[in-house]
Amino acid sequence: MKYGMVLLLVMSSFFSRTQTKTFRFAFVSDTHIGSPNGAAEEDLRRTVADINTLKDLAFVVITGDITELGTDLQLEYAKKILDSLHIPYYIIPGNHDTGWSESGGLSFTRIFGSDQFSFDYQGIHFLGCASGPYVRMSDGHVPRNAVNWLRHQLNQLKSDEPVIFLNHYPLDNGLDNWYEVIDLLKTKNTLLALCGHGHQNRIVQAENIPSVMGRSNLRAKEAEGGYNLVEVQADSIYFTERKSFTHTEKRWTSVPNQMHVYDLKKKFPRPDFSVNSRYAQVSAVWSYSSASNVMSTPALFQDLVVFGNQDGVVEALDISTGKLQWKFLTHGPVYSSPATTPNRIVVGSADHYIYCLDVTGHLQWKHQSGGPVLGSPLIDNQVVYIGGSDHTFRAFNLKNGHLLWSFRGLEGPVMGKPVIQGKEIIFGAWDTNLYALDKTSGKLIWKWNNGSSVINFSPAACTPVVQDHVVYIVAPDRYLTAIDQTTGVTLWRTPESTVRESIGISQNGSLIFGKTMQDTVVAFYTNKLRPMRAWSMNVGFGYEHVPSMLIEKGNSLFFGTRNGVVYAIDPGTQKLLWAYKMDNSMVNTVNVLNEKQLIASTMDGKVCLLHAY
Repeated sequence: MKYGMVLLLVMSSFFSRTQTKTFRFAFVSDTHIGSPNGAAEEDLRRTVADINTLKDLAFVVITGDITELGTDLQLEYAKKILDSLHIPYYIIPGNHDTGWSESGGLSFTRIFGSDQFSFDYQGIHFLGCASGPYVRMSDGHVPRNAVNWLRHQLNQLKSDEPVIFLNHYPLDNGLDNWYEVIDLLKTKNTLLALCGHGHQNRIVQAENIPSVMGRSNLRAKEAEGGYNLVEVQADSIYFTERKSFTHTEKRWTSVPNQMHVYDLKKKFPRPDFSVNSRYAQVSAVWSYSSASNVMSTPALFQDLVVFGNQDGVVEALDISTGKLQWKFLTHGPVYSSPATTPNRIVVGSADHYIYCLDVTGHLQWKHQSGGPVLGSPLIDNQVVYIGGSDHTFRAFNLKNGHLLWSFRGLEGPVMGKPVIQGKEIIFGAWDTNLYALDKTSGKLIWKWNNGSSVINFSPAACTPVVQDHVVYIVAPDRYLTAIDQTTGVTLWRTPESTVRESIGISQNGSLIFGKTMQDTVVAFYTNKLRPMRAWSMNVGFGYEHVPSMLIEKGNSLFFGTRNGVVYAIDPGTQKLLWAYKMDNSMVNTVNVLNEKQLIASTMDGKVCLLHAY
């Protein structure tokens, strides 16, 4: 033990002697260009102008939430401001840049060149990578392809080479795969982890890795915004808050600049999979790990399970074995849930195309839209209906891909799935509105708004359900709403459910199901007059916010949660039937084959066939 301590001190002393040249860099975070307060742009311009007056700075790092909603306009505006810096800058996205992004995060890479960086300065290796979620609400998540990139970068370094890691989120359980990133960083001499997200200067927990959160560049309730200056000296790394207008400075913390040899055997909390042993009646027939994130519901296509991933690959697995049968490559992330007929499958891609494939994965036709296609298609009577990020909703002939009609009256992107009831097709967009179009002509019948002008409150992530000419939706405003299908007039609204974006309907149409933001599934009677709660059940899933719809089949109600768990409950008795944890990331809406089998996928790229005995 004493020998180990002496060795560590000697190594620390050696590192301090070899890392002697002092340098400073600027640490900026959470600029939120496009935020409603209107001051974000001025705050960033002030910061850039101030940084340009400081002649001893080596570079700037910017740790995410560059924009409010990740729109192309906001990203381009931010880049225009940042490009006036006189020194290099290194930038990564945050959840606001990806969660509502009309491009699925693709525009960040196109505009800034990359969503990750790796460079050396004065003997220290700086590594920064993206974190989501992408297109869906969930916990923070470092994408699977970014984790693989980080592993590769670290493998190129010597064990004693100093590393500073940057991410938008703190390395704690607000990031659903925090433990995977931390375990990688501990294999090297990681000096420090830097993050944003919390909008304030403070030391944050990253197990035993030194970690610092930087303030938002926004002025918030103060007279001016600000950022941090980071000074790397031989024995310490110092943090000073800099006010970008008055130029006042205040040193507020420091961390040691020394050799770190992490004890890889020391135990820290990790995700708990013990639920799988408590419910032995359910198991995974097979499990497949995609190379990148999966943000959609897999489709059953004859004897194949088909889905797309964030790398733009459409994959087809054998339903019996889970073995890969074929791949089809698009040129942008695929967040669209495929729609199928017996011999065709249709899916959208962020590369601006809608694709139609046959059962062997060969292209039958494709149609170019005016922007990324993140919405999910619906096929009805040989017609494909799908919305895109070019503010357009389209209908195609399934057989030949000919455009039947297009509705160009949207004010934002479509990222969800429509529903057809009678002569109408109904869907939401990230523009605060719910739309009803004539499915034959594409003519607008009505559009509905929940009274909010905040785009984040749009009814865009839930799939509406319809019964007896009443449309039911939930949205981030946490209201359950009933809308007259014929007129688009609100029949009733209730916050009693506190449901965010997850909704479902019973097979007989008598009940609306909702997943609340804390432990509970609720059921309301379908009716035109007033909200009437039928029952509520404490399932015990904890805090919950992901848009994973509830699906009833037989005597079971199925749904997924933010922490990788799929649940089955009996809606008649309000009893938990089983639970199964796939991984620790968001479960997309499940594809229920029958009361005993379902296909489920997670944001981290896990796809499973679950069977309950």
